[in-house]
Amino acid sequence: MDNQEPKRVRRVRYKGTHPRAFKEKYKELQPEQYSEDVAKVMQQGRTPAGMHRSICVDEIMEFLQLKPGQIGMDATLGYGGHSAEMLKRIVPGGKLYATDVDPIELPRTKERLAAMGFGDDVLVIHNMNFSRIDEIVLEAGPLNFVLADLGVSSMQIDNPDRGFSYKIEGPLDLRLNPNEGMSAAHLLQALNADDLEDLFVENSDEPYAEAIAQSVRLAKAAGDRIETTTQFQDIIKLALSQLPSDTRKEEIKKSCQRCFQALRIAVNDEFGVLDEFLEKLPEALAPGGRVAILSFHSGEDRRVIKSFQRFHRDGIYSEVAPDPIRPSAAECNSNPRAKSAKLRWAVKA
Repeated sequence: MDNQEPKRVRRVRYKGTHPRAFKEKYKELQPEQYSEDVAKVMQQGRTPAGMHRSICVDEIMEFLQLKPGQIGMDATLGYGGHSAEMLKRIVPGGKLYATDVDPIELPRTKERLAAMGFGDDVLVIHNMNFSRIDEIVLEAGPLNFVLADLGVSSMQIDNPDRGFSYKIEGPLDLRLNPNEGMSAAHLLQALNADDLEDLFVENSDEPYAEAIAQSVRLAKAAGDRIETTTQFQDIIKLALSQLPSDTRKEEIKKSCQRCFQALRIAVNDEFGVLDEFLEKLPEALAPGGRVAILSFHSGEDRRVIKSFQRFHRDGIYSEVAPDPIRPSAAECNSNPRAKSAKLRWAVKA
């Protein structure tokens, strides 16, 4: 019988001191093993690869006024940072129901929260869209609190396989659930120039929507398929190539951000999902129940405002936020991804 110890396999090391490839960032992707390295990244105002830094945590907790024994919902579980803070405040006796459509990150978050002591007895997780909040209520009963963070998680943005960022090469996918629906690449192929122009305007107020849509049309007419993030970025660069040289680079960057956002909103039907959620929300809340919604896009924020104000006029909400709560300057400095966040809240009558 062979009693020799198995041969030790050395970890594949990246070239240089600062890895660029997502899969090479083993220190950041294993924060529990390299906490000091991760801390250094965060001190530099960056989010470590594969991680997400929850935004407006203190402001959200101050508003929700959580107590042991309460029942609530985290509508967008993500990395689980907000959920962890809520769970700390509702145990013992409380229960949190959490939903997320992402089948890739969900198991990792469940494992992460379980390691913190939050098992199935206090945390029930469903791989489903938060627009189905009425189904959660059938299971949980009326909710004392609801939180919806409408932003895309950093670990989704950083993973090139997901195609969320124009900055790194990857498939032009942009789906929160890559197993369902149409990818952004397929959507570009399916839409004509007029419909694509409308999409860029409606979803992201893109000022160069017509030029970019026509650039896509010409590429398709030439037989080119736009299947990667870099190919779509090149289309945008070509569309804006006639801009003055002193502003061109910045304008291209902004248009890339807006157009990727517009496609992401479309392939995930984010506005439709939010509208359905907001319509069902009052019935889901118990009397005195509190809801906080964190948005990162003007289209989302407008929908939240209109819904809250309408139900407030009807007497269904006793209070609504008079103005949005913004992240502090200190938070924005340490986490630049917080800068566009707006927090709004409402209280059920």
